[in-house]
Amino acid sequence: MRRPLFRAPFLLCSALLLSTGCESMKPRAVSPADGTTATTEQPDASVPTQASVPDAGAPTPEEASATPSPWQRARVGDRVEYAFSAHRARPGSEAGVGVAGHVALEVVAVQAPWAWLTVTFTDDQGRPLAHPRLSQPRVLPMRLEETQPWKEEHRGQRSTEQTTAAGRAWDARRFLDDRRPSDGPLQNRLYAAEPGPLYLTHGLLDASTTLSGFGASGSQQLTLVSFRQGTDGAGTVPVLDYAWGPGTWYDVRQDLSGTSSVRRVCLGAERGFVLRKESTGPSGDAPCSDFHDADAMPLEEALLHAVSEAVGQPQQWPPVTAGTAPSRRETFTVAQHPVPAVVVESPAGEGAERRVQVTYYAAEPWGAALQGLADEARFTPLSDAVFRAPPKGKRVAEDSTALAGWGRWVIDGGK
Repeated sequence: MRRPLFRAPFLLCSALLLSTGCESMKPRAVSPADGTTATTEQPDASVPTQASVPDAGAPTPEEASATPSPWQRARVGDRVEYAFSAHRARPGSEAGVGVAGHVALEVVAVQAPWAWLTVTFTDDQGRPLAHPRLSQPRVLPMRLEETQPWKEEHRGQRSTEQTTAAGRAWDARRFLDDRRPSDGPLQNRLYAAEPGPLYLTHGLLDASTTLSGFGASGSQQLTLVSFRQGTDGAGTVPVLDYAWGPGTWYDVRQDLSGTSSVRRVCLGAERGFVLRKESTGPSGDAPCSDFHDADAMPLEEALLHAVSEAVGQPQQWPPVTAGTAPSRRETFTVAQHPVPAVVVESPAGEGAERRVQVTYYAAEPWGAALQGLADEARFTPLSDAVFRAPPKGKRVAEDSTALAGWGRWVIDGGK
């Protein structure tokens, strides 16, 4: 039986290996450096080479308590822009699928305790991308204060170097983590030693991940293109119609093996980290009041993950799967939201008794019917159910997963 398709998106997935041709979209061999001088740091004898190490330029706890966070000085117009590319290919084949362009993060409003950012993916000429996952700009409310300490850690060998990127010289630290000998990825990260105007992404200059092992082949990359420092002013707080995720929640109802449950996903962001927390059962009027023990991902890694997701998922919407019957149009109601949907049916499982999987996809993932829904939920099925289908009589539902509701917990205006 094919499992319901809701998955936690904060794990950097081993992407789908797709065979459609996109030869021109391979990752670009772009370096942020016009010239570099590198020095390998000798690891502390008490810390193995592959152990977790603090983020480049990150202060010690004592320094952090005495040094104001750059997020507290966020200004409207603060901006960073990166070139990105991602590619997936079958081992031994040049055919694959890819996407490339630019992504920009910009502060558009500051109203304590929040800074409001936009996240915009475009092609190299600044035009909207055709890929459904990256076609719309998103809004991201970022809390300026921490509700608890969030730390960025990197694994692997450290080295220091001087480099130039976006027209400026930087003292930088490189983190190289090569897990290919154990069928893992090669991760290469280059950070400014002092994030300065790149505080939105912890000082990231360049990041790349090369997949390896378990049939995975491909890579994704971010390279700094430009940055800008803003000016004083509050700006205009945008609405969360097109939320990237932080500031929103959604519920998923699961009926598995005769047991029903509701899972709530809360999404937040604080001082350069994107937060995700799942809990069982809705929590009433304060849907996301506690991010204790949330999964935290640095904002720059979330950008890289978004690019990876774009090539790891269907390149057209709704997805088309071989062996399925022609789709049909229906309306799927989520709480009080009627959502135009495309319904796809396909055989499921093996054995003498016939089973059918019925999947509902949003016909327009960026349509008004899904206003305020986090994008990770827009691009998963609205409903995914398996039915036992006897030769005569009605289908009998077995297992199902469905979107059950959504909303925002950050109110427009920064409350």
